[in-house]
Amino acid sequence: MFGENHAHIFMNALDYHQAVKDHEKTPDEGLIRAHFKAYQEKQVSFVRDGGDYLHVSYKAREIAPEYGIDYRTPVFAIHKNGHYGGIVGRGFDTMKEYAALVKEVRKEGGDFIKIMTTGIMDFDTDGSITGTALSFGEVREMVHIAHEEGFCVMSHTNGARAVKEAAAAGADSIEHGNYADEEALEIMAEMGTVWVPTITVVKNLIGKGRFSDQVLNQIWEKGKKNIRRGYEAGVNLALGSDAGAYLVPHGQGILDEWACFQEILGDKADLMERLLKGETLIQEKFRKV
Repeated sequence: MFGENHAHIFMNALDYHQAVKDHEKTPDEGLIRAHFKAYQEKQVSFVRDGGDYLHVSYKAREIAPEYGIDYRTPVFAIHKNGHYGGIVGRGFDTMKEYAALVKEVRKEGGDFIKIMTTGIMDFDTDGSITGTALSFGEVREMVHIAHEEGFCVMSHTNGARAVKEAAAAGADSIEHGNYADEEALEIMAEMGTVWVPTITVVKNLIGKGRFSDQVLNQIWEKGKKNIRRGYEAGVNLALGSDAGAYLVPHGQGILDEWACFQEILGDKADLMERLLKGETLIQEKFRKV
């Protein structure tokens, strides 16, 4: 079975605000164990988390071995204040403050650095990317600082320009990567970047009534097209579902992501081999230094 290359153990796949309440005083060990049991039942033995600001993933790292799970976490994601990212991490204003947060990840035993360079898709309107992307100079310096400290970088990034710049800056993996264009895909292939599209987040919303199906179908079709292009361009692809996000349950989420890839690229004889290669790259690189 594939591993889960993008999860949020603190989220419950139903209500973000309730998830925060459940863990805000102290990480709820019972909920963490329930999520790990779900992975265990689906025979998922590798989970790469995206971090949180409540120390839930920090606690989860202690528990994971009891379930036979190789669990990796950045402890918390890092975002620039005034930009998207507060829901999963901690913010900075200056590069000196960013460097201090990187050192804090090391102190807390994090396995890698996760940075937030853009917002998310605006499901409420037209599917565009919310907020303003960080500049190339900022992203390049963030990646450089993390690499100098010996960490690989997981980059939450959406939008063609931002994906191009994060890959060119040396980010080791691009998470989501919605609306990447051909140039962005070519740069990821050239740089050896691992792309984790998390496409099931969109697919699982279609027909549920929370957002416009017209917008969701538009995003889904563009996502399918880009995954096909990425495959043809030789991009390193890996499965990650954003487990814990709305309607993406822990354990089941990665099966849903695999089903999406089979629907999109099911006629490719080497699909499983390609995805396992991407996952192996993540397992080899995104580990504590």
